[in-house]
Amino acid sequence: MNSIRKTRRRLYSVGMMALILACLCIMGSMAEEAPEYTENALNYVENSMDVSQGIPDNAIGVLLRIRRNGVLRVATEPYFAPQEFIDPALDGQDQYQGADMELARLIAERMGVELSIVPMGFADVLTAVAEDQCDLAISALSFTPGRAASNEMSKGYYFADVPRCSILIREADAGEINSIDSLAQKILIAQQGSVQETMMIGNIMHYQEFRRVSTTRMIYTAIEKGEADAGAVDRDTALEYISRNPQCGLTLAEGIEFALDDQYRGDRIAAKKDELQLMYFVNGVIDEVLEKNLYTEWIEKARARANELGL
Repeated sequence: MNSIRKTRRRLYSVGMMALILACLCIMGSMAEEAPEYTENALNYVENSMDVSQGIPDNAIGVLLRIRRNGVLRVATEPYFAPQEFIDPALDGQDQYQGADMELARLIAERMGVELSIVPMGFADVLTAVAEDQCDLAISALSFTPGRAASNEMSKGYYFADVPRCSILIREADAGEINSIDSLAQKILIAQQGSVQETMMIGNIMHYQEFRRVSTTRMIYTAIEKGEADAGAVDRDTALEYISRNPQCGLTLAEGIEFALDDQYRGDRIAAKKDELQLMYFVNGVIDEVLEKNLYTEWIEKARARANELGL
């Protein structure tokens, strides 16, 4: 009887050892096959994955949550035409139009899930993804080292010729406001959290007051009404606004302009920090957009509609 028990124990031990070794081999094989997701030296994600089959089976983190919930939540500030704007002729989710919104729809389509666009102030879009209120922020986001340190950022998908920050003023003040020194006693205004705000702060040291607002449209309105004297704006967007609204009485100050460093060029998508797999998927969609030149088509169509609406 004792010999039988000893034999059974030996067989059990041998079986358990074989099982453990098999598990270790499988785990080792999985570790070898698991892809490595990385950022580059500037802390944004430039690599991508094949998205033709949708969200992969090995999805983790936010990408897994998106698949389980069946919905992609995108934070945006919908007052920056032609990238994002509200079309009053449409209802519900369809009212959010613009090239960025088309990009959001394509990402959701490639994921095989529904899209939920969540409008909010520009200063809140990055916080929304950091706090899991949304999955992605798509809102004409430029790269900055600070944003890349706090959020995951995609590769660039839209590149203006030369991204510049200009100073918006009233036409009546053009002769007076023509240098940085001429802003010393002026009320400045910028969109909170924008690259233009950062450029203005970094280059203009002396002013009477610095005000921050949540949308670019509020900058135009404040300067038109005389509530502020000079605003930090994206040059191309401001020129489009002035051309669509010739009676606004606004212009760009000559002699005051700040350029974005080449290495930071390109609008990007943001996600929660360390969600590298999600950004690989996003970059896979961006690859398709760039290859097919889709964003150019979207932005031209959006620009035409924005012109019709006077945005």
